[in-house]
Amino acid sequence: MTTRSYLILHGWQNHRPKDHWQHWLADRLTERGHTVLYPQLPDPDDPVLDVWLDSLTHHLDDLTTREGERIVVAHSLSVILWLHAVARAVPGLDTVDRVLLVAPPSASVLAHHPEVTEFALPPLDALTLPTPTRLVAGDDDPYCPEGVRSAYGDPLGLPTELLPGAAHLDLDAGYGAWPAVLEWCLDGEVGLRVRSEP
Repeated sequence: MTTRSYLILHGWQNHRPKDHWQHWLADRLTERGHTVLYPQLPDPDDPVLDVWLDSLTHHLDDLTTREGERIVVAHSLSVILWLHAVARAVPGLDTVDRVLLVAPPSASVLAHHPEVTEFALPPLDALTLPTPTRLVAGDDDPYCPEGVRSAYGDPLGLPTELLPGAAHLDLDAGYGAWPAVLEWCLDGEVGLRVRSEP
């Protein structure tokens, strides 16, 4: 079996509920014998950017000690965390083999919520992502009304996969089990798809 290690990063107000697709994904990957880091980031309801960056740095340090392919999956506010880490050249980013960025909230949404305004975006056109990166979002995400392609994909030069009717790819949108993200974790060449109906 190919050895892989995963770092799964949650978003704002996410207390890692067991029904969320990230929890489901962590369990499925662990069952297959992979190493999975799925930390609870500090104060998820009132996050502090520097504290989250310190936590990310710690978990990247842990990830770099693992053998085999190293993969990061970030959802929602943690996508913004990842972009800030790139802007600040946090150590360990270049040891990651591939990254999946899922459903980032737009700058206007961040500005509208006082709890996360300090996560305001770094200049995207100045960023060079150090790792092969995929971007996926719902085509109707209420947290990115401008559209993820124009808000993130084009400025970052990333191909963008838009999933019809997937909203914010969270529990409210029905994303508990999400087989396609598991498939991508095991094979980075596969495309992302909406979840299968039960």
